[in-house]
Amino acid sequence: MGAIRNIFTSRSEKDGNFFGLIQKITGFKPKNLKCYEEAFTHRSLGLQNKKGHPFNYERLEFLGDAMLGAVIAAHLFDEVGRGDEGYLTKMRSKVVSREHLNELGRDLGLLNLIRAAIPKENFGVNIHGNLFEALVGAIYKDRGYKYARKFINTRVIDPYVDIEKLEGRVISYKSLLIEWCQKEKKSFNFNTYEDSGQDVIRHFSVKLSIDGKQVAKARATSKKKAEEKAAKRAYYVFQNKIDLQQFN
Repeated sequence: MGAIRNIFTSRSEKDGNFFGLIQKITGFKPKNLKCYEEAFTHRSLGLQNKKGHPFNYERLEFLGDAMLGAVIAAHLFDEVGRGDEGYLTKMRSKVVSREHLNELGRDLGLLNLIRAAIPKENFGVNIHGNLFEALVGAIYKDRGYKYARKFINTRVIDPYVDIEKLEGRVISYKSLLIEWCQKEKKSFNFNTYEDSGQDVIRHFSVKLSIDGKQVAKARATSKKKAEEKAAKRAYYVFQNKIDLQQFN
């Protein structure tokens, strides 16, 4: 663990007191700082703990994901008495969507705390949400369920969980469109293909057809993004007919 200690001592000199930064983010004094050091260590450093296990945020990310799901599920269960299992599941998915978790991690500046052997600009956009989940996992390991729940309430539920707004929020236009097509017994096809052209970065194009008629097309840097963009455009074409049927 000597190497780990040296790394975080170096970070404190550069970015200020690590203990103080964690306290500011969480709102309480950490007891076991190593939990938080692990939460902000990237696998590229190849560190291990005393037992020879990997010392990075990935396992804490798994734990934090479970804690977020449990706390938010309990809140929705208590607050939304009219919701059945399907409704509650969709509402929880909106709160813990990757997009929302990335936003939370970005707002807290968690990427500034990470130690890695690769440049920060090489991380994907999901690093922000991954670190937020790892932080929740670290809080649970350090102070238990009560503190983890308090942090989730303060940082997630109180400022962001508005039932009416969540009901109108679409997580995935592609999933919504597919669900509508299946309900209405309509055929659909995402014809996706590589279309880099003169671009240095790889691009994909997609043509979306419903009942054999092309209704939307889009282009993006990944198949997933291109299909989601096309689905969103198609959604607005059929918005009056779809009418947010995920709650019907």
